[in-house]
Amino acid sequence: MWFKNLRFFRLHPDWDAEHIDDAIASQAFTPGSSQDPVSIGWAPVQENADLVHRVNGQILLCVKAEKKLLPTTVVNQIARARAKDKEAEQGYKVGRKQMKELKEDLITELLPRAFSIERLTHVWIDPENRWLAVDAAAAATADEVMGLLAKTFTLFPALPVYTELAPTTAMTGWLAQAEAPYPFSIDQDAELRASGDSRAVIRYARHSLDNEEIRHHISQGKQCTRLALTWADKISFVLSDGLEIKRLAATDLLTSTQDPHYEDEAQAFDAAFFLMCSELNHLLQELLNALGGEKAEA
Repeated sequence: MWFKNLRFFRLHPDWDAEHIDDAIASQAFTPGSSQDPVSIGWAPVQENADLVHRVNGQILLCVKAEKKLLPTTVVNQIARARAKDKEAEQGYKVGRKQMKELKEDLITELLPRAFSIERLTHVWIDPENRWLAVDAAAAATADEVMGLLAKTFTLFPALPVYTELAPTTAMTGWLAQAEAPYPFSIDQDAELRASGDSRAVIRYARHSLDNEEIRHHISQGKQCTRLALTWADKISFVLSDGLEIKRLAATDLLTSTQDPHYEDEAQAFDAAFFLMCSELNHLLQELLNALGGEKAEA
């Protein structure tokens, strides 16, 4: 059970997990009505399991979102056809207000027949080390989770993380020196952006980043906004200028330490999750150290 992305926050110092079960149950997922375009709520991490999944003090939650697929192009196409019929019937062109009403009526008519897609997003809470992390690549998905957290808890649990060094400043310095602080190492993917009016972007993929060309771009004012790194030879990831971690993956060195013999899938799931929590806690602490340490606010 490994996250693929990590948008991480600090737990609010006054938040605790004492009443988390009741709070989560109050916002449990229920399928929407035929007219609900979106339904969102907390769902079990595993089938027939509790909504709050605990492993040695670590907490795993699952956000379930159900969205009905009703493409705008389809609505517009049918609305235009109906507008032509309306024009023929009333003898004059359909206006903007009337077209808006046509589309609204059409959405009401089509929603019950629309296909639905489900998306599951996991949330990790570490009460001891005060982490809250969301496995979301897209900002819109993360915003959905944040909105559900706000509805679920009276005290919003997530606080942003700020560092003394901006990630862009640090990553640019690491690239210029061709070396990241121990125990991090630079991999072969990076993105450089110009800060001037040109907003030029240069991306490197599976490319050696220890070369004069990159240092020349940096000397010309470009800054690193994404950088692939490996931590302690155990976890590879891409760090963004927004302090987001993407393409998170355990290396063979780490996965080889896992015991392959478990009684059932549930036991294997819990073991993988706890290993992830333990390693990510160390990674995040050392990443903050590499960025000059944590500060209270921006």
